[in-house]
Amino acid sequence: MTTGVLLTPNRSAEHVVADAVEQASLAWDTGVRHVWLGQQLDLDAVAVAGIIGAMIPGLAVGTSVVPINPRHPLILAAAAQTAQSASRGHFSLGVGLGVAMLEEWAFAIPTDHAAARLREYLTVLRAVRDTGTVEFRGQHVTAVDPQVMPVALPSAAPYPVFVAAMGPRTLQVTGELADGTMPYAGPRTLEEFIVPTIGKAAADAGRPAPRVFGLVSVAVTRDVEQARAEAAEAMAVYDQVPSYQRVNAREGVDSVVDLALIGDEEHVARGLARYVEAGATDLLLMPVQAGRDQLRRVCELAAGIPAPGGHL
Repeated sequence: MTTGVLLTPNRSAEHVVADAVEQASLAWDTGVRHVWLGQQLDLDAVAVAGIIGAMIPGLAVGTSVVPINPRHPLILAAAAQTAQSASRGHFSLGVGLGVAMLEEWAFAIPTDHAAARLREYLTVLRAVRDTGTVEFRGQHVTAVDPQVMPVALPSAAPYPVFVAAMGPRTLQVTGELADGTMPYAGPRTLEEFIVPTIGKAAADAGRPAPRVFGLVSVAVTRDVEQARAEAAEAMAVYDQVPSYQRVNAREGVDSVVDLALIGDEEHVARGLARYVEAGATDLLLMPVQAGRDQLRRVCELAAGIPAPGGHL
């Protein structure tokens, strides 16, 4: 089991990438061995992950997550191979379908047939990653390796591909074609729905048991009310997204902020233990408060979580 931490670079810093590297160094110094970066429309998460991996040898890096729209899978595969090489084989690619209403607004592209598009996208990614070439013509994606621009087989070990899948059809596709899922869902949803659904899909396809990440918003603090208020403001948009609404309903909560673990170290650790009991193979802690002090507290907590066989 890995316990990673999501880094959020300070967008107001003079050199934002340098800030991300400094945060990664803080995580490494506290004992964290895997950091993740989310994708927005300013910095390229795959590129920043590769830079961090190159500058801090031994630190595993990943994206959580890069929306597949509007980036063609051949282009994303090239970026992932670059980050894998830069990090000396310590890169993980997390992808997702994105938030439909935001992508339609930002890119003016269709977001329907999500599971079918994901299947074709992952088929291309796997072909390039595993064989170094591709010739695929689907209904939504076409990807052909032209001889004048050959796709090179990476020298490093293949990078794992994870999908932010939470629905039955996307979990089916993910179990068949990816290495695991990174859903933002509570422990009840993991245990009763996500783990068995993706596990059966992988088994039916003759694939290894998939990794299932528990993504958890965390604040290690004694000022619970302030932290919860900050989390509620930052996460309010997700309550408007149908996939998150369905997770809320499954979990029996009113808002995604109700899934956040906010309190002292003991309280947060008990909550994280529930995710492991529910079947999470890995944890990804996402600080809900900005600042180095809060990042350090979360990293110290993450570094202290034992491997399976111990106790949180």
